[in-house]
Amino acid sequence: MNMVSETNPVAAGAALHPCWSCKGPVANRALFCSVCGAVQGPGAVDHFTRLGIAETFEVDLRELERQYFGFQRRLHPDRFASRTPRERALSQQQAVALNEAYETLRDPLKRAAYLLRRRGRTVDIDGAATVNDPALLMEAMEMREALADAESPADVSKIAAKADAEVLACQCAISGALGADDLDRAANLTTRLKYLYKLADEARARKAKMTRPML
Repeated sequence: MNMVSETNPVAAGAALHPCWSCKGPVANRALFCSVCGAVQGPGAVDHFTRLGIAETFEVDLRELERQYFGFQRRLHPDRFASRTPRERALSQQQAVALNEAYETLRDPLKRAAYLLRRRGRTVDIDGAATVNDPALLMEAMEMREALADAESPADVSKIAAKADAEVLACQCAISGALGADDLDRAANLTTRLKYLYKLADEARARKAKMTRPML
């Protein structure tokens, strides 16, 4: 079974726990108790389940935003201004959990790393961990050298455009690798995506510096 495309977030979040207020049954992903209406703390569910979307790399960003902003509207602080301190604290905890889920799933790099982590593979996308892939290291070095040698905004624009195209191709490859449950390839591609993002950012920064008016 392909876990990435077939996980049902509704079923995954349907496990029950007792409401803190009335002790009635509450689903783990529920924001409020269906019995007494009390806001609940964030349950122990994954990001996909929390936002009610399928667990896949190919996230529908419009659906992701629709779900996220719908939940956040229900947790707006104005709705809890007259509630108890505990309810205000729980609503804030829910909002924080939803923010974390949204920020992770809307970013392809974070999303890929998260999916891999859920399958037992860790990819360092934040730090500067040593990379043991000679081909990737050579590619990164050559791209940086090309950027360093660029002498005009047009040259930098070409490098940035190439990096952006490689980012899209890499994302497609990650989707395929995850769909095939090829975790080694997915992990290597996720590390490559990290470097491509960094190069694209550096190219845009370099172009902005080159085209900045002299004071």
